Amino acid sequence: ASPPTIFHADPKAIPRAQGYSLSVAADGIRISAHDEAGLFYGLMTLRQIARHSPQGKLPFVQIEDWPEFPNRGVLLDVSRDKVPEMETLYALVDRLSEWKCNQLQLYTEHTFAYRDHPIVWRDASPMTPAQTRALDDYCRERFVEFVPNQNSFGHMDRWLKHEQYKRLAEMPEGGSDLCGVDPECENFIAGLYADLLPNFSSRHFNVCCDETWSLGKGRSKEAADQKGVGRVYLDFLLKIHDLVASHGRTMMFWGDIIMQHPELIPELPKDVIAMEWGYEAEHPFAEHGKKFAESGIPFYVCPGTSAWNSLVGRTDNAIQNLRNAAQNGLANGAVGYLVTDWGDGGHWQPLPVSYLGYACGAAFSWSYEANQKLDIRRALDVHAFQDSAGIMGRLAYDLGNAYQKTGVTIPNSTLYYMLLQHRTEGPIAGTALEHSSTESLTVTIRLIDDIMGSLPNAKMSGPDAETVEREFRIAADLARFACRLGISRIEAGGVGTSELPAEEKKALAAELEPLIPAFRQVWLERNRSGGLKDSAGRLENLLAALKKS
Repeated sequence: ASPPTIFHADPKAIPRAQGYSLSVAADGIRISAHDEAGLFYGLMTLRQIARHSPQGKLPFVQIEDWPEFPNRGVLLDVSRDKVPEMETLYALVDRLSEWKCNQLQLYTEHTFAYRDHPIVWRDASPMTPAQTRALDDYCRERFVEFVPNQNSFGHMDRWLKHEQYKRLAEMPEGGSDLCGVDPECENFIAGLYADLLPNFSSRHFNVCCDETWSLGKGRSKEAADQKGVGRVYLDFLLKIHDLVASHGRTMMFWGDIIMQHPELIPELPKDVIAMEWGYEAEHPFAEHGKKFAESGIPFYVCPGTSAWNSLVGRTDNAIQNLRNAAQNGLANGAVGYLVTDWGDGGHWQPLPVSYLGYACGAAFSWSYEANQKLDIRRALDVHAFQDSAGIMGRLAYDLGNAYQKTGVTIPNSTLYYMLLQHRTEGPIAGTALEHSSTESLTVTIRLIDDIMGSLPNAKMSGPDAETVEREFRIAADLARFACRLGISRIEAGGVGTSELPAEEKKALAAELEPLIPAFRQVWLERNRSGGLKDSAGRLENLLAALKKS
């Protein structure tokens, strides 16, 4: 008979919340834990050890383990423009819970099916209330808190572009910000919360309220001139806080705007949670975290995967950004760590490009010092791609650094996105693109070719192995195409895309055109159709410029 496996929860024996002790010995397997979550994490560690032991013989181990951050999560953008299928979300929860993440947020602007607002979400394939409740149940079974998320001040352009909502805007023509001094905006937000929040068991709620770029420039200008734009922001935030409190929730909010007015931080209610975000390697998590801590405001550190605006990632930046957040979050008493994965620019990056950021963030937030020497490539092979050949982890890592060879390193983006989307027209001179050259872009193409050349040798055994291969191929194909477009523009004297010589445009169009249906096909393997028209439309706009005579 096999040796017994014994599970036991004993808070006195295991004093730290979520902590556990795992013993594998000749006389059996024992997991003792502080609580049920700790038992679950002990089982997840046992599963990972077994995955490292393909012959079925477990090594004898004695492990004492507990988290450094009590709250460890991932935020996935489902508003720009990619809403995953439920099967994709369930698989993501399985993966993250095994990696001991215990929170999930889906960043929402317009992609929840609000009862009274179908015009906003009708083409977006939104999360329905029933789907939200089902995902909440699935998360709770895996000790993951599904935290509701709804932007409530800025980034509301998907609402304000419609005629019936323009009256709520800061700027008369619409824009992206609500008007913080209009009582009707408070009533509007209250209606959204009443519809959204009953679908979640979490007692937290991220209301976002970041990047309110036009605040104080439109309808709130008079109030901002009288008392300052920071005060106008805080006044509206406090009204939102009251709404959230009326639902028995703790309000989370992005800390970027209040950090621009640090004198107001002490006026924040002490029961809010500030979400300190920043996505570059040297973001001042230490400085900003200290300001929240000194005012007694609980806060999370919120680094990112660096996958958005990249197609294939920004590996070195991501790892350093994730390290920085963990180190300085711990040093200043952060109560949580949230890895953000945004969808700016059409969410062109496939989900597996973000696995590196998810895995590093999970490791650093669980135990920062113990994971300093983590071999993330090996970890990805074993626990993400299940690649017995040891190919995919290095491929994802190296492909995410290829952009550095272009000569263009810019915050929050890459040369690929500049050429394909953000700087398609106008001269190269005077932009970051002028730091590239035909030589640097040729080197980048060759490097991508070399990296992708190893893909056929991968031996992935996961159920989505073929999808992963197609996802990396289309992302790499688009990155290569961006480099070739850049070479053409440089050789033509640094002109915009539509000003290229006719024969060059024809050749580039012939290369891009088949990539668009391939992009669409790969998208639909994990994601809903809503948003695909907008996302693929960005590539189609580029194709139209190349076909224009």
